[in-house]
Amino acid sequence: MKKALIIGINYTGSQNQLRGCINDACTIANLLLANGYSQNDMVVLRDDMGGMDAPTRNNILRAMQWLVQGVQPGDSLFFHYSGHGGKVKDLDGDEDDGFDECIYPVDFQISGPIIDDILHDIMVKPLPPNSYLTALFDCCHSGSVLDLPFMYRATDGGLKEYSVLKTAAPATMELFMGYTTRNTGQLIEGAKSLFNTATNYKSTSKRERIKQMKSSPANVISISGCRDDQTSADAQMSNQFAGAMTYAFNMTIISARQQLTLLTLIQNMRAHLSGKYSQKCQLSTAHQIDPNTPFFF
Repeated sequence: MKKALIIGINYTGSQNQLRGCINDACTIANLLLANGYSQNDMVVLRDDMGGMDAPTRNNILRAMQWLVQGVQPGDSLFFHYSGHGGKVKDLDGDEDDGFDECIYPVDFQISGPIIDDILHDIMVKPLPPNSYLTALFDCCHSGSVLDLPFMYRATDGGLKEYSVLKTAAPATMELFMGYTTRNTGQLIEGAKSLFNTATNYKSTSKRERIKQMKSSPANVISISGCRDDQTSADAQMSNQFAGAMTYAFNMTIISARQQLTLLTLIQNMRAHLSGKYSQKCQLSTAHQIDPNTPFFF
């Protein structure tokens, strides 16, 4: 099964108005339809639509719950958000800088933002081993907006920070191989071993405890438009307003002449933006994955 949730918010008529987010939603919908997704298994929320299709906070939360409902091993999910992103004060102490990253529904001034903890709890925690979620966030301050514990350098694919899961080499290798081959048994065994290691690991490091809590046996990949301390451009791209990150993702996919890996995907996206925009696209995952494995969605 393949399911997709696509959100594009221009905040039309407000002082926060953007220009390319609805176009981004259309671009991604067309890309998914050309790559095996069905219109019947796709929900699109845009602020030029009304009722249940408007990207209000309640509708977004409801749609995210729909996305993960009934997911089984082997299923593939795709999430795309284009709109405003930001930072709000962290209330539960799980952020080093004291701020949660968040996205802003069209009615955020009344209903408030949706913070990274909620995004993670709804879209990551329920996923079983050997299920797949690719999440794209084209918004400001989005580097860690899905609260995934592993982030990779685009230069060489290495982890940006130390992880408790580096100590679980056999388990992570099983997950690497299971991810590459889509071997259900290997993924499940790797996940069990990985979580046993994490559970038994004793550390007083808050960062390591958070990584244990935020890791998942599901194959979750987040691609974001920029670092947490950066903004993502809403600009005119090829004679049409678009989010720079969404444009770079779409161009990388449709122009690829050979199989992309996670690492080459991020590198090519950055190359599309280099020289024009300062933002740096980020790659993060729910468990440690070899970034040289093939990218698919």
